[in-house]
Amino acid sequence: MLANKITKLLNIEYPIIQAPMAGGVTTSKLVAAVSNSGGLGMIGAGYMDPNQMREQIREIRQLTASYFGINLFVPSEFHAADDEIKFANHLLQPLRDQLNVQIDKDDLPHPKSVLENFYEQVKIVIEEKVPICSFTFGVPPKEVVTELKEHDIILIGTATTVREAVENEKIGMNAVVVQGSEAGGHRGNFINDYQESLVGLMSLIPQVVDSVSIPVIAAGGIMDGRGLMAAICLGAKGVQMGTAFLTCVESGAHKVHKEAILHSNDDQTVLTRSISGKWARGIKNKFISEMQEHEQSFPDFPIQNVLTQPIRNASTAQNNQDFMSLWSGQSPRLAKNQTVEALMKHIIAEAKETIEGL
Repeated sequence: MLANKITKLLNIEYPIIQAPMAGGVTTSKLVAAVSNSGGLGMIGAGYMDPNQMREQIREIRQLTASYFGINLFVPSEFHAADDEIKFANHLLQPLRDQLNVQIDKDDLPHPKSVLENFYEQVKIVIEEKVPICSFTFGVPPKEVVTELKEHDIILIGTATTVREAVENEKIGMNAVVVQGSEAGGHRGNFINDYQESLVGLMSLIPQVVDSVSIPVIAAGGIMDGRGLMAAICLGAKGVQMGTAFLTCVESGAHKVHKEAILHSNDDQTVLTRSISGKWARGIKNKFISEMQEHEQSFPDFPIQNVLTQPIRNASTAQNNQDFMSLWSGQSPRLAKNQTVEALMKHIIAEAKETIEGL
């Protein structure tokens, strides 16, 4: 019933991809459970070093014989402006004092080291023969695409506009995830500014489908079988779901993060760049509220991300949601605390009901 180009391309039973959420959410158990249930589990490797990647890939192989994939952040140019860092530190220091944490000022990322880490990550993907690799925050260099394709690795890009989707097809991606403005976590835009990239998913899907020939995967606010079928009716070949899997039992998200989503309403998520220096959607908390008026002045990702990390880590350790990054899409009311298997069964059953209802 749901077999199509994307299920064939990714060697999966159902056109459902678990979003590759970086930062520890995509545990080996979560990734394997999704793949074992007929979808595509994805490692969010954005913040991992090569050794961590290799370790998790091998761990997942012990838990599933099915296909799974991995996601990498495409590095972009960033500048560590001293005045911006000084300003951010001035605002963040009282919070560090309150939470009793410090930051190593010599530990800020450099463009060269970020780029080197990316190429090392690509090397691990090839060496470990991961069948599928996706990219966020831009398109990888042409030589990376060529090398991965030479090793028969299927490539998936991310786009927030038609123009970005076209660029993904031009560089050689086998499929493209279109990220609507409803999506939780970081915006994947890389051509337009974040405001121009806030196209709603239901508007974005058909416009991209009409503009590219590669399969389109829909992402943003999709939580169930109704969302899956809505996306397919508009021309998508599959969906990528983040928040729905984040609250699952197997997810590595902190219990406070899960509870925040499970008890949130549709009007409680906002876009912020205060946490990482890149626009992202999450549940509004004390940190976002207090930093809102200053967020345009903070350094770019990944510098701001490093500056706020000790604060977020300490807040997490203290089970205090005030200063955590509570990433969530715009459909938190539809989130449930359940196993991956139960979620997948529910999605498929509801998709069938929807088809029959039509």
